[in-house]
Amino acid sequence: MKRQLKIGHLYPKLLNIYGDGGNIITLKKRAEWRGVNVEVHEINSGDVWLGEHDIYFIGGGQDTQQIEVSYELNRHKEFMTAERDRGAVFLGICGGYQLLGHYYQPHEGDKLMGISLLDAYTVAGNKRFIGNVTVGQAMPDNSTLVGFENHSGLTYLQGETKPIGTVIVGNGNNGVDKTEGARFKNVFGTYMHGSFLPKNPKFADYLLELALGEKLEPLDDSIENSAHNALINKAY
Repeated sequence: MKRQLKIGHLYPKLLNIYGDGGNIITLKKRAEWRGVNVEVHEINSGDVWLGEHDIYFIGGGQDTQQIEVSYELNRHKEFMTAERDRGAVFLGICGGYQLLGHYYQPHEGDKLMGISLLDAYTVAGNKRFIGNVTVGQAMPDNSTLVGFENHSGLTYLQGETKPIGTVIVGNGNNGVDKTEGARFKNVFGTYMHGSFLPKNPKFADYLLELALGEKLEPLDDSIENSAHNALINKAY
């Protein structure tokens, strides 16, 4: 197994709400428990980039913060596209998810341009979706995912970008087509906060396996699975 893992945490000073930092902790600890040496690099506005990473994470935030992040991401669009195409893993949550697509159009003002790692776009809706989410037929093995959504953006997928699962409880991408999240190559997006990965250990390991290129030995996930199972089909 590759015993070195580099994680790039993108713009945590701007996009880090609803416990999104817990996703970084989960990836780091679950790798370390298997003997992998993990480096986490926080990359904020104006920072010099430290080269290639195995996993990139970008969290959620408000529209004001997304404006600055949109500008920053587009400064590095060519590099990030190359990272996607060489197989690096990306996970975007909520606002970060929207900026991995083509654009987010708020109610007022100009489009916030994304970096088109996903063939998707987002427009502001008139209703805020808040509450628990249960997703079925989910990656990697048609199991369930759980989380908490809080967004008014409506995201629509196109082309080869596919959802990560089907909404059972909650609203998902747009409240209409029953899709939640997105995947193209090793780029993933979701509206599930809460934090997402601690309650979905199987999905966390899936991301690690993609990044490491190896199947991971199982851990004792009794506590994590208890938290996961307690939220299945639980409405808010």
